[in-house]
Amino acid sequence: MTSAKAAPRGARHSWGEWIGARPAGATVLRVLLKSGSLLAAGLCLWLAAAFGQKQPASREAAPVTWRAPADRNAEAYVGAEACSGCHEEQARQFAKTVHATAEPASAKFGTGCEACHGAGKAHVEAIAAGNIDQGRRLIFGFRGKPAENAARCLHCHSSSPDQRLFERSEHKLMGISCEQCHASHLVAAAPRDARAMAQSAQSKFFQTPRLPEERRWLTQSLLKAREPDLCFSCHRSIQAQFSLPTHHRVPEGLMKCTDCHDAHGTLNRANVRKTNFEACATCHMEKRGPFVYEHAAVKIEGCTACHSPHGTVERNLLLRREGRFLCLQCHVDPQAANVPHGRLGFATRGECARCHALVHGSNVSRYFLQ
Repeated sequence: MTSAKAAPRGARHSWGEWIGARPAGATVLRVLLKSGSLLAAGLCLWLAAAFGQKQPASREAAPVTWRAPADRNAEAYVGAEACSGCHEEQARQFAKTVHATAEPASAKFGTGCEACHGAGKAHVEAIAAGNIDQGRRLIFGFRGKPAENAARCLHCHSSSPDQRLFERSEHKLMGISCEQCHASHLVAAAPRDARAMAQSAQSKFFQTPRLPEERRWLTQSLLKAREPDLCFSCHRSIQAQFSLPTHHRVPEGLMKCTDCHDAHGTLNRANVRKTNFEACATCHMEKRGPFVYEHAAVKIEGCTACHSPHGTVERNLLLRREGRFLCLQCHVDPQAANVPHGRLGFATRGECARCHALVHGSNVSRYFLQ
């Protein structure tokens, strides 16, 4: 039995109509022309031309070269016990992690080691036969391209609220994969947490307990190094900013990079967890408002219009000195040179905040006067 709306040969489907063999709007266009509605007929022609064109194919991500074995039956899996026969230290350390007890959704039969490395029967048989190189190729060893390694982790973590945006993150675009920051086996020596490493007198009130080495691994998302050292290993320019006289207390251990950034990706620029203003207002609640008189730059451009979030040579993390160097970047209207600014010598030694102290917003003054 054939459909009453079978597609004609060579036609394609668009917007619920078959087009290609015969213009879908030919009948409608003929009626419009006969009725004298030239404007409607012209609009119909324009729509037909716009939607009748061949649309460019969508860009797809580069395919991952490694795939899970096609044989998904239980015989292809050997179990974690067989793996521990050769990889004893890795198995011992792996047993202490959350991965050891997780039930991966991506592996129907494989759990433990084989949930990440794939079915191991062919690998074990090749190694037992002395074919070491072939054995390495028959198991996923996280030695491939970053995209391949990350794709293997995302088989389980793509649905997690913390990692679901990794595919669009700046780290993914730069070729950074999961194993460059995380270690799943805990084999490397675990450094102490940044907060516990802080030595300043002020930071002693914020220290975390000195936990055993393995416990520190489990509370740091299996990171290979502590924050911020792990982040600074790539972000050298940001590390230099934290060495400037005024900076957020990340080197002292009172803050971490992940307090503001999500390394796995967000919908915001620079992987910031929240929007520009909201990220800062999480801690600086007194600047949030709402105010009767809002400073537009705060709400529209965000805090980074005036402040450097990492470090600067100016007080209060300002990008430039106050007065003509910072405020006049936006406030260049003719009134800035008139009374009272002209009589005060504002052009040479003026400071805006001497009068306009409530720059983040005010409930009493339209001009943010104190």
